[in-house]
Amino acid sequence: MWTSLNDSLCELGESPFWHPHERALYWLDIPGRAVLRTRGETGSATVERWHLPTEPGCMAPAARGGLVIALRDGIYRAHEWGGAMTLLARVDHDVRTMRFNDGKCDPLGRFWAGTINEAKDRASAALYCLDARDGTPRLERMAEGVTTANGLAFAPDAHTVYWADTPAHRVNAWDWEPEANQLSRARVFRQFEPKAAGSPYQGRPDGATVDAEGHYWAAMFEGGQLLRFSPAGEQVAALPVPAQCPTMPCFGGDDLRTLFVTSARRGRPAQEVERLPASGHVIAMRTEVSGLPVHFFQE
Repeated sequence: MWTSLNDSLCELGESPFWHPHERALYWLDIPGRAVLRTRGETGSATVERWHLPTEPGCMAPAARGGLVIALRDGIYRAHEWGGAMTLLARVDHDVRTMRFNDGKCDPLGRFWAGTINEAKDRASAALYCLDARDGTPRLERMAEGVTTANGLAFAPDAHTVYWADTPAHRVNAWDWEPEANQLSRARVFRQFEPKAAGSPYQGRPDGATVDAEGHYWAAMFEGGQLLRFSPAGEQVAALPVPAQCPTMPCFGGDDLRTLFVTSARRGRPAQEVERLPASGHVIAMRTEVSGLPVHFFQE
C-alpha cells in the first residue's frame, strides 16, 4: 500500500536517495530549484528545503559530509546543508537549452551525471563521470547521442551500467570495467513502444534503481507504474503507482526495503491531479526485495 510523505509536494521530484548515517531521505525539485530532506520513513517528520541558484539535476552524498550536486552549468560541492557551493567541474554547453539531469555515484565513489537538451530538437545530451578521488576533480565524457539522459544505474556486481534516453523510449546497457572505468559492448537493454493514439501506453523510462537481486526498476513517466526487469532485460513485474508520472525510485529505510518514488505535477492536467492527488509527492511502500545502499562521493 502506497503512502504519501507529508509536505513532500514538488513540481518535478527527482534524484531520491536514502542517507544511512542520517536516516534521512533526500530528493530534488528540479524546477523548484531545491534540495529536500526528511528524516524517518513514515512521512511524519518535517521536510527541510534548501533553495539553489539554478535547477539541480541530480546529487549524491559525500563521504566527508555534505553533497555533490549537478546544477545547470556544472557540478558543485557543498560541505554542509545550506552551505556554500564550490565548483568542481563545468561543462561547456549552452545553458539556455542544456542542463544536467539524472545521475548518481558509482561503487568506487565517482559521480556520474547526464545532461538534457530541453529544446528536444537533437540528441546532443551526454553522460559524464567526475573522478575526484586523488583530490583533483577530472571530468570525462563517457557516452553521448541522447536527448534526455536518465535511468542511470549500476549492477550489484559493478560490471554493468544502465542508461536511458527518455524520449527515445529506450534503456541502454554496457559492460563495464570499473577500475579502468571503461564501457564496452553497448546494447539496447529494453525498447518501449512510443505513445500512439488508441493504443495502451506503458510510459517512457525516467529514473531508475537496481535492487539487491540485480533487477532494474524503471519509473515509467506518463505510464503510472514502475517496471522491474531481470538482468537479461525480461520484465518480471509491473507495480502501479498513484501518480501518472513517477520520476525515480530508490530503496531506503534501515533494511533498505522501503521503496520511495518521486513524481511530477508540473504541467499535468487538472483532471489528472484531481484523480491522482499524490502527483508531485514522494510516495512510499514496503517491499519484499531489498535495495542497495547509496554510493558516496569520494575525494
